[in-house]
Amino acid sequence: MTDSHETATGEFATREDVDARGGSASAPALPSAPSPAPSSAPSFAPDSLVLNRKLPLWYQVSQSLRASILGRPQDASLRLPTEEQLATHYGVSVLTMRQALKELETEGLISRHRRRGTFIEPRARRATPVRLLGSVDAIVAQQSGDATTVLGHGAVPVPGDLAEFFPDCGEVVSFRRLRRDGESGEPTNWAENAVRPEVAARIDLTDLERWPMTKVLHDIVGIKISRITDTVEARLADPVTADLLQVPLLSPILHYTGVTYDEKGRVVDVARIRYRGDRFSFSLTVEAR
Repeated sequence: MTDSHETATGEFATREDVDARGGSASAPALPSAPSPAPSSAPSFAPDSLVLNRKLPLWYQVSQSLRASILGRPQDASLRLPTEEQLATHYGVSVLTMRQALKELETEGLISRHRRRGTFIEPRARRATPVRLLGSVDAIVAQQSGDATTVLGHGAVPVPGDLAEFFPDCGEVVSFRRLRRDGESGEPTNWAENAVRPEVAARIDLTDLERWPMTKVLHDIVGIKISRITDTVEARLADPVTADLLQVPLLSPILHYTGVTYDEKGRVVDVARIRYRGDRFSFSLTVEAR
């Protein structure tokens, strides 16, 4: 029987159909394509991903690969594995992988060159879209890639506007972090996390300087995250935000609130992140069932 591959649109193509199309749908060759990294550089290895079949596969793959690119070691190779290797790694069809790569190419994170391969753009500037599709990996990707400084942390009484999320807690541990663009050093956003005390006791601050809170909770602390509820709204920069993000007072910002629940349905973290309005846009995709 002929093998089949799921396409990015949900249709199916036979293996012969895929092979007949030839290599990747790549852009024309450019004379300024980056050269392959020296053989001594560590090879680029994307993170693993558990796919959620309720969400578009290409989107999940693109966001996971985006997080891997932005969080890669500085001396890692700029050459990505082939489409076929990446498709095997993520457990998706080549067509799905191709659409995921197209998304990253549109964003300016990678460049694709016929017969040469796909390369990470080391100095690409990103007007990062804040996209909500319900994937934990998407949230991790949204917060990856910037240089992070922990501004402070400590136990505080549960803020009045968060009381509904922590009805059994008298205190939460607050973590405050500032993120800067890895290339320019320009501040891009600052985050304030309210974390359940028994969970916060297991968090190492050095991990927060390297990884987003969601990744630390999920991958390092071992919290089994059941869902994250996201809210994004337009606000005006207050004095603290204006100072940290180096923007005029009362200038527009994107205010993100993410409420993270564990497998028991308890809130373990409420993240409030203020994004510079000139560096981020908001995008929401609704999929028909």
